[in-house]
Amino acid sequence: MEEEALSTLAPPAQPDLSTLAIMLLKGVIYREGDERLWGTLLNLQARVRDYMSVLALELVLDEAEGYAFLKSRPEPAEDEAAPRLPRLVARRPLSFPVSLLLALLRKKLAEFDAGGGDTRLVLTRDEIVELVRLFLPESSNEARLIDQIETHINKVADLGFLRRLKAAGGPAGYEVRRILKAFVDAQWLADFDARLAAYQTQLTGGNTAAGDPDDG
Repeated sequence: MEEEALSTLAPPAQPDLSTLAIMLLKGVIYREGDERLWGTLLNLQARVRDYMSVLALELVLDEAEGYAFLKSRPEPAEDEAAPRLPRLVARRPLSFPVSLLLALLRKKLAEFDAGGGDTRLVLTRDEIVELVRLFLPESSNEARLIDQIETHINKVADLGFLRRLKAAGGPAGYEVRRILKAFVDAQWLADFDARLAAYQTQLTGGNTAAGDPDDG
């Protein structure tokens, strides 16, 4: 009985290289999600990079923001002799409204960071709806428009760029995940106004497909 009791008190095994590889292949690792796993990743990141390079994957790790994920290495040019390997990280084009929402959230995050306040940007559903509706064609069916925007919000949340927060008596909130900065970079944001003009032109023309930015 004593040995059994002592075994239950033993600390869990320290994550190893294989564990880190599996967790990264499953998705993003956040510091806030598992401090112990994050600490091990920082200690073993050089080995993780070498390990993943065999699979044509790169480790993207932002220690300041507290996230890490894998992305595929750039594909070799047509005239290069290097073999083209199958992609382990999917690259999926996003619909135009989802791309627009990501751009607007990234701009909001940049403005929030410039304010120098809290590190977590939390928006209500209604606040996100108001961000988007300014750039969408007017609709006589308000409820339908909001439902459509909410569908796009859910897609962005499923992609991991928004985190749903439990409502405590008030309206449901969403935290804008800081990993969004890695997918919509500063250079892309610098061209934001020009892109918005292109977005509005696409919307007016009824084109709902856009592949920039994407989620892979």
